[in-house]
Amino acid sequence: MKILACIPARYGSTRFPGKVLAKDTGKFLIQHTYEQACRASLPEKVIIAADDRKIADAAAAFGAECVLTSIDHKSGTDRIAEAVGSMNIDIVVNIQADEPEIDPDNIDFLARMLIKNPDLPMATLAADFQNAEQIADPNIVKVITDSNSLAIYFSRASIPYDRENSGIGQTQQYLRHIGIYAYRKDFLLEITALPQTTLEKIEKLEQLRAIENGFGILVGKVEHTCDGIDTPEQYAEFVKRQKERTNNQKQ
Repeated sequence: MKILACIPARYGSTRFPGKVLAKDTGKFLIQHTYEQACRASLPEKVIIAADDRKIADAAAAFGAECVLTSIDHKSGTDRIAEAVGSMNIDIVVNIQADEPEIDPDNIDFLARMLIKNPDLPMATLAADFQNAEQIADPNIVKVITDSNSLAIYFSRASIPYDRENSGIGQTQQYLRHIGIYAYRKDFLLEITALPQTTLEKIEKLEQLRAIENGFGILVGKVEHTCDGIDTPEQYAEFVKRQKERTNNQKQ
């Protein structure tokens, strides 16, 4: 079974323009993500799907394969679909460009979920929450699943709503969605050809398109290892951690 990891990269960012090319560590942010993805064992290769020549030039500088795509895509999934449309592959793993500390084992675990469940078209990951503040944060997506670990719904709201505790109950009742996906290639091309759905537009969560069209999403549980980089402040914290790791390796 041929597995490909793809990192969709958009140059524009509302809160942190050009973040994928930030280089305060000596490496591009997207380079860190790419190198972590290359440490996974199941994908045969890792590529970048970019919307800007500056990203493609940076990718070439650190030896990554990059496909330039349309600037008009509304989501990273749409960008990946264009990039892999003519490739001979079976499973595509979608890795967010702004997650430079992603665990390579999670990439393999996700791909293996689809290998072991041939009847399902899509899979993603989730983890436990650490505190109620995270559950209440609309920037952190929640997911609820059925008894077969299939997603029922994803939301920025605190789901499930705990009526007896004014909304948020015990943290173990909640699952934090981790924004990495695996798709069968045929399904990827099918779902991206469908129009955006109502709930997808309301929540600004593209995975709801699959649920609204009746497709199953398998959810695997892992340990949460990192947060994405959305702001300059978060990037500064990552730079600090990275420099500490580098210094420790030198000692």
